[in-house]
Amino acid sequence: MKTTIEDKYAVKLSVTELQWQGQPGKEMVPSEFEEITVASPANKNKKVKLYIKNMVSTSCIIVVKSLLDNLQLQYSDVELGKIEIAGALTEIKRNTLKDALRKSGYELLEDSKYILIEKIKNIIVEMVHYDEGEPKSKFSEYLSQQLNHNYTYLSNLFSKVKGTTIEHCILAHKIERVKELLIYNELTLSEIAWKLNYSSVAHLSYQFKKITGFTPTHFKNMKDKKRIALEYL
Repeated sequence: MKTTIEDKYAVKLSVTELQWQGQPGKEMVPSEFEEITVASPANKNKKVKLYIKNMVSTSCIIVVKSLLDNLQLQYSDVELGKIEIAGALTEIKRNTLKDALRKSGYELLEDSKYILIEKIKNIIVEMVHYDEGEPKSKFSEYLSQQLNHNYTYLSNLFSKVKGTTIEHCILAHKIERVKELLIYNELTLSEIAWKLNYSSVAHLSYQFKKITGFTPTHFKNMKDKKRIALEYL
């Protein structure tokens, strides 16, 4: 029996992005992994989404793009916590990428629950550090809309996996953002309070001192600006 080119290059690959069944608010149950038959040139237009842990800033995007370029992996998109590979991804290339990410402090996520946790974290980072629009008054509703899951489910999952709450994660990032804005010295404390959706300057100052041990004014005048540790997030 003659072997065709398609047969020769056909490889079964598991895609990291799962297709979920069930209703929002219920435990996620993954359907079977999507199988892609990689054949040349039939799958040139295929795109594989991968989720990366510990991408928390735009500098992380630059680092990951550099890794992909060094590995000669073509990508169509790189965002916080997510990359989209253009074309087929063989198991060898996948493992090479996984190892390169690990050496740079990142992690290729394959467990569905950890992927969802990373999505939650990335939405928080985007909202607190990079969103220049109107401050969001009801983050729980925004998060549910973005991820198409009941907020109670998301909150319980986050607490179970991370050992802390979504609210505490948001607070830690907000305090970090306040520090950055104080260091930039371009906004007043009132403007910072509005930008980060605090009800008042007094509320901001109370939370800032509770987390850092300093008032915003004291911190602003410090020569050695200490940064909050976010490793547990």
